[in-house]
Amino acid sequence: MARTGNRRAGRGLVALIVITIGAAVAALDQISKAWALAALVPYHQTEFWPPLVNFVLVFNKSAAFSIGADQTWIFTIVSSLAAIALLATIRKIESLSWALLSGLLLGGVLGNLVDRLVREPGVGFGQVVDFIQIPLNFPIFNVADIAISTVAVVTIIRLFRGDRIGKTHGAARSSRGGKR
Repeated sequence: MARTGNRRAGRGLVALIVITIGAAVAALDQISKAWALAALVPYHQTEFWPPLVNFVLVFNKSAAFSIGADQTWIFTIVSSLAAIALLATIRKIESLSWALLSGLLLGGVLGNLVDRLVREPGVGFGQVVDFIQIPLNFPIFNVADIAISTVAVVTIIRLFRGDRIGKTHGAARSSRGGKR
């Protein structure tokens, strides 16, 4: 009995962590975009920390690296489904580190989804606000993109280490039949 109660409490804490971090990242993303819209001139470079970081306000109607230009409605649907899937799988997360990553991912997905829902030219077709520029002709991005990219890199590293998505380190090791 006590074990079931502990699992429920643990799942509740995981859900709280995922949702809180997701909301915080999405809010930070939207606040930073509101600042960019108010402070920056579209398509004009503003030095911030040259030569490492500059700001250039652009409006993106595609996905990362200009994939799917003019297919914004598809990204609206995919982002909506991704957010729903993340929320639906919260109960399967067993570790704090995966809860943190899930929260970052949820926040990043929601941050860009909000743009696609509320920005011009209209619901489902809105352009994502991007404004952070780094050297080497890297695409211009935003806070939501940073969160999503961070999750992707850390997840890939963890998978190469043998971790299983959502599981504790011990569960991944024990399923392989030994310790590291």
